[in-house]
Amino acid sequence: MKKTESELKEIIQDAVNKNNILSMKTYLLSDYGENILKIIASTILEKFNRQDLMEISYSSAKELVINATKANLKRVLYRELGLDINNPDDYEKGLTEFKGNLTEDKIMSYKPLFKKYDLPVTATFYFTKDVLNIKIKNNFPLLQIEEDRIRDKFNKATSFSSLIDFFMEYGDSTEGAGMGITMVGILLDQSGINKHSFSLYSSDKYKETVAKIEIPLHEGYISKREMFQRELREKGITPDEFRKSFTYNYKHFDKIKPD
Repeated sequence: MKKTESELKEIIQDAVNKNNILSMKTYLLSDYGENILKIIASTILEKFNRQDLMEISYSSAKELVINATKANLKRVLYRELGLDINNPDDYEKGLTEFKGNLTEDKIMSYKPLFKKYDLPVTATFYFTKDVLNIKIKNNFPLLQIEEDRIRDKFNKATSFSSLIDFFMEYGDSTEGAGMGITMVGILLDQSGINKHSFSLYSSDKYKETVAKIEIPLHEGYISKREMFQRELREKGITPDEFRKSFTYNYKHFDKIKPD
């Protein structure tokens, strides 16, 4: 049963006052779900008097959830078509069908299948006085080709002043699911936030993919990714060598489930 806006605000305000982790699990982001994201972001930012970061925080969370939902759509379509997404030939065969189902109306029709195949998206917010962290999680690891394309889009996005400029220069003729990543890159750039505040990691061990954005709440904050790069330089090892020994874990405060 959906809660009223006043009930949502009360629940979220109480969690923020207690410095709790806030987590929202959704199969398809509705207007109601978007409002939950907006209330969570605004309540946290108000706590630290940083309402000026509302656009980057809310818009990034929303775009990454939508992007993650499109990744779920791809998994559903390949299963329904009887294609092996890990097979390069099958992967290419399924892309045409995938691109043809990226309209909002068509994605909405797949919500029952997202539930059938247990493909939710989880948005988690946690914070300190220094930083607001937003994590968006799928419960499967990315394919290498997907990860490569996402990183390529993000790196290219931060060199453009708008999405229109990006589309004109790098319109992707193979897939259309990475525009949320592009939007985040452009928002970070326009907000003057270091692009290292965005990170993406995929775990075969934990069967998940996590897109994370760190919104600094003061100028002196150094992102985890930047610290990671510094540690690599000090140890003299490659990112892949470091990641093999890297494990992560975080708990959820699953109190709000919009659908």
